[in-house]
Amino acid sequence: MTSAPIHLQRLFLLILAGIFLFATSCTSLITSVAIKPAVSNLQKQSDIELVCEGASSYLLMIDSMIESDPDNRELLKIGAQSYAGSVAALQACDTPKERLKTLSDKSARYGRTLLATMLPIDGGDQEKFESALEKRSSADADYLFWGSYGWLAWIEQQQGSPASMADLVTVERIMARLLELDETVEQGGPHLFFGVLFGSKPQMIGGDPERSRYHFERALEISNRSFLMAQVLYAATYGRMVFDQQLHDNLLKEALAFDLDQVPDNRLSNQIAKRRAQELLEENFFGD
Repeated sequence: MTSAPIHLQRLFLLILAGIFLFATSCTSLITSVAIKPAVSNLQKQSDIELVCEGASSYLLMIDSMIESDPDNRELLKIGAQSYAGSVAALQACDTPKERLKTLSDKSARYGRTLLATMLPIDGGDQEKFESALEKRSSADADYLFWGSYGWLAWIEQQQGSPASMADLVTVERIMARLLELDETVEQGGPHLFFGVLFGSKPQMIGGDPERSRYHFERALEISNRSFLMAQVLYAATYGRMVFDQQLHDNLLKEALAFDLDQVPDNRLSNQIAKRRAQELLEENFFGD
């Protein structure tokens, strides 16, 4: 992989240098003035390859911050968010699977550590877990979502291993609780999760086309159809499950026609979605 452009390398080095000049007590200040804007600015990029080239330096910065304050929920959230997002971006850049798996390990570590600040996810006591989850409030929704999302990046890379399927059950329960706490978190992210979950499995093992369709439609409504991964996942799962070519193609064409500048904060994820939409159309899943 080529190195990041010189100006991008210098930016990361300057931020890293600044980090090491401050004590741990200043972590919250650094998070506000350096890390959060960096995360936001990355989402505004439309050049996927540029993001891929700069990913290593950016993730090193995140690791350094978490190392200095390993129990900081805000930093752990950013860590899970950044690593999981990088897996998605690097996947679009045709990064080798072994590297994606390595990055997803870190994504899961940060996600699980974040969730463990709120839930007993490692104790094996289901009753205790359910009780703790029931006590969470809407103020926890963002942390619960990103902790689960970081974990999901790892689950997805495991390709159905028994351990990952057991973990998916826990994530599913958290996402169900998020529907109760705040269904709009991250542009309807919990609805997207269930749209994929119910739309990607045969009915004999828990698939449910109608529930899948409901959750995708709700995600589109919440995001005002401006988070294009909703259209792409809707087409790739439900559209193909029920063999609805018209819906499938219309959703993908809608994504391709969307103006990225219409929602700058979604530019990177929408560009990734556009690339995936084009790939899905070119697969000619339904034949001629």
